[in-house]
Amino acid sequence: MPHAIRFHRTGGPEVLQWESVDVPPPGAGEARVRHHAVGLNYIDTYHRGGLYPVPLPSGLGQEGAGVVEALGEGVTGVKVGDRVAYATSPLGAYAEVRNIDASLLVPLPAAISFEQGAAMMMQGLTAQYLLRRTYRVQPGDTVLIHAAAGGVGTIVCQWAKALGATVIGTVSSEHKAAIAHAHGCDHTIIYTRENFSARVREITGGKGVPVVYDSIGKDTFMDSLACLRPLGLMVSFGNASGAVPPVDIGLLARMGSLFLTRPTLFSYAATREDLLGMAAELFDVVTSGKVKIEIGQRYALRDAAQAHMDLEARSTTGSSVLLP
Repeated sequence: MPHAIRFHRTGGPEVLQWESVDVPPPGAGEARVRHHAVGLNYIDTYHRGGLYPVPLPSGLGQEGAGVVEALGEGVTGVKVGDRVAYATSPLGAYAEVRNIDASLLVPLPAAISFEQGAAMMMQGLTAQYLLRRTYRVQPGDTVLIHAAAGGVGTIVCQWAKALGATVIGTVSSEHKAAIAHAHGCDHTIIYTRENFSARVREITGGKGVPVVYDSIGKDTFMDSLACLRPLGLMVSFGNASGAVPPVDIGLLARMGSLFLTRPTLFSYAATREDLLGMAAELFDVVTSGKVKIEIGQRYALRDAAQAHMDLEARSTTGSSVLLP
C-alpha cells in the first residue's frame, strides 16, 4: 500500500505523520501520478500550522513531478506513461502516488528532470507571474526582491537579470549573499546588519524602486513601502515572518500614491490556457540556460517534518525536494 504524509491537527512539524493510504482508481477527469519528486514550499507550513485553515485530517503539498500511471474517464491532454509536473493542485502532493485532476498536469520536457520539475513549478510559476504579469519588468528597471537566496528569490534574480533589470536582493548572511550574487543579484543587502530601505535609497540615488517583491510579510512590510518611488508597486506575496497587520490605505497616498497587491499563483493560473502559457515561458527560460534551477536540499518524503524545521529556520538555500 502506498504511503503519504498527513496531519490530523495543526501545529509544528511534529504533527506530520507518515501513513499508509488507499489510492482508488482515478475518477472521471483524473489521472493517477506516481511521484518521482515532490516540491517543498513555504505555503506548506501555513497549511500545516493553521495560518491557512484546511479541513482535517489532510494531506499536504501542492507540487510534484512524476509519471502518469492510469487515467479516468474523459481525460485528454495526457496519457499513461507521460512525464508530468504540477503546482496548483489540492493538497496531497506529499505522497508516493495520488489521483489528481488531469487539467492541472503539465507535460514535463525531456530536458528537465523530475527533481527540477518538482523544485521549479510553484516557485518558477510564481516568478513568472511576478515578473511578467504583476509588474512587467523592462530593461533598465531596478527591482527589489526579498529572500533573494531562496527558491523563488534565486529564480527571480536570474530571470529579472535576463530581462535587463538591475536586481537588489535582501538576505540574512554573507553565505546567502554569495548565493544571491551568483544568481544575478547586482546588490545584496544583509538585512540583519543594515537598514534595507536606507540602502535601497542609497543604491538608487534616492529615487527608490518601481516594484518590491516581498514574501516576508510583517517584518518587512513598512520598510518595503519606504523603498518605492512614487507610483511604485508593493507586491506582498508571502508571510514568512507572519501576516501583515491591517493597513490604513491613506498611508499609500502619503508615501507617493503607491499601489499594493496581494497576488496568488492560483488566481494567475486559474485557467488551463493560462497555466500552459505560464509553464511554457518558464520551461523556455530554464531550457535556454537563462535560469538555472538549484536544488539546495533533498529529503526523503518520510522526513518531511525535518524539511519543515529547516525551512522555517531559514537554513535552506535555493529549492528543496522530497523524494518518495
